[in-house]
Amino acid sequence: MKRLGYPLLSLAAPLLIVLAMLCLMHRQGSDRLQSIPAVLVGAGLIISGAVGRRRRRSKLLAALHSTQTEEQEH
Repeated sequence: MKRLGYPLLSLAAPLLIVLAMLCLMHRQGSDRLQSIPAVLVGAGLIISGAVGRRRRRSKLLAALHSTQTEEQEH
């Protein structure tokens, strides 16, 4: 299960949004509001994942630049 864990986890947020949108379409009146938190949580997970990925990449790029600078100085 460990091998399948990360791909399934990466699909969880988009599937949560799809499920919430389906519920939003099939419900009537004030019951539609119950699916809005699921959309917000799914979108928040996607955004936080993208921001974290961007930070990790920028740190990696900075580390690569610093090692290249150190190698050129020697």
